[in-house]
Amino acid sequence: MERTLWGDAWRRLRKNKLAIFGFCWIVLLILIALTADLWVPSVLGSPTFVDTATAAEMTRLRPSLEHPFGTDVLGRDELARVIYGARISLAIGAIAVSISLVIGLVLGTTAAYFGGIWDSIIMRGTDIFMAFPYILFAIALLAALGPSFINMFLAIGIIGWTPIARVIRSVILQVKQNDYVSAARALGANNLRIVLRHILPNSIAPVVVYATMAIGTAILSEAALSFLGLGIQPPTPSWGLMIADAQKYLADAPWLVGFPGLAILLTVLSFTFLGDGLRDAMDVKVTQ
Repeated sequence: MERTLWGDAWRRLRKNKLAIFGFCWIVLLILIALTADLWVPSVLGSPTFVDTATAAEMTRLRPSLEHPFGTDVLGRDELARVIYGARISLAIGAIAVSISLVIGLVLGTTAAYFGGIWDSIIMRGTDIFMAFPYILFAIALLAALGPSFINMFLAIGIIGWTPIARVIRSVILQVKQNDYVSAARALGANNLRIVLRHILPNSIAPVVVYATMAIGTAILSEAALSFLGLGIQPPTPSWGLMIADAQKYLADAPWLVGFPGLAILLTVLSFTFLGDGLRDAMDVKVTQ
């Protein structure tokens, strides 16, 4: 059977228990978040609707069989809100990192392939962006643009491209020296074809690893910004917003902070474990 880079990487990845745990948790979370509309409202109740007739007696109920994660200060089921909050976190993580990937790949590839003045301009611009503290830059952008779902992933995506640009630049500087790139150039291939057909496919593995880890960072950033009131706005459930709303009830109802906090912890750790596993699995120096 013919062996490929991705096939060998998958065989090595399967041996990493933490990476497999992270992968399984991410897949499970995605499946639950995507199917939530089919069962959550009928089983647990609406995550946003407040029944004023029963809100007083349903407020801050402890975890039970009927409400596994308890209820919040407005009587809404906490598990339903955690599940719908997963949609926000996963969507922002994926979209924000996609924006960062596009910007980072274009700028990093341009800097590495063409070099010279292009490399100097792009890398100095990268240094300027990296000089700003990540979370403070996001706070400044959201303060200027206003808190909303779209502005959230734009802010996180725009400021997250710099490490990707540096990673892809360092890889392409090595790859473009290979003989197959020189052969393609000698055969008359234009720059776009050389980059898309020969350089990027052989440079993308480290970027995949970094992007996987970056999703966890983006989720954590979304939670932090929502906690500060600059992200997702009520009544839309968000893990960070749920923690912010429940912090004053920490002594009386710790589950209101504990369950969304645990969701953030497990999700960020899962992406980190998976990223670490992919890094080891894609290392061609690893011997079998």
